[in-house]
Amino acid sequence: MITIDPQAISNIQNYKLVTGAVIPRPIAWVSTLTDNGVLNIAPFSYFNIVASDPPIVSVSVARREGQMKDTARNAIASGELVIHIVSEHLTEEMNHTGATLPPEQSELELTNLTTVPSDRVAVPGIREALVRFECKLEQHIPIKNDAGDVSNDLLLARIICYHFDEKVVDAEKFYVHANELKPVARIAGNEYARLTDPFVVERPL
Repeated sequence: MITIDPQAISNIQNYKLVTGAVIPRPIAWVSTLTDNGVLNIAPFSYFNIVASDPPIVSVSVARREGQMKDTARNAIASGELVIHIVSEHLTEEMNHTGATLPPEQSELELTNLTTVPSDRVAVPGIREALVRFECKLEQHIPIKNDAGDVSNDLLLARIICYHFDEKVVDAEKFYVHANELKPVARIAGNEYARLTDPFVVERPL
């Protein structure tokens, strides 16, 4: 067993160890609006469920050279965001939206994606996504490093409206068909994973 002190290694080395071991990670494909109405779309793999009562998910947005990214800044300013689940057929389009662009340019321009109006928030969604969550920002938690600088903006987002493609959900049983959703997960570097071989383990009573 190799033991490593995280305080004795660099930030990038910590990043490589954490993202290489905590796998696979679901991807939040987030759309937000700037104050001027520019649509921002970006993927984040620091994403998970926080609670179901109420339904809250978390998205952690790493800062770039200490500067808040567009997604965090827009969500904090407006209090709204739409989170999409990335399916296999959207992987390439999702990857395009990971480009670094100025706030006045929309990542939508780099894709063949189209938008759809939301029901409960001003931020539009991605029409091609099979699942999307309209969200209100519940809480913003700045994460500070040992030097006292903010390194990540943790967004807790409350889901206020669900949208599911008919083929991925049983609306009577509230059951999501993962084999139809075909979600993509992030591993490390340029590697992604499919949900290809699920297995069942019964919980103890």
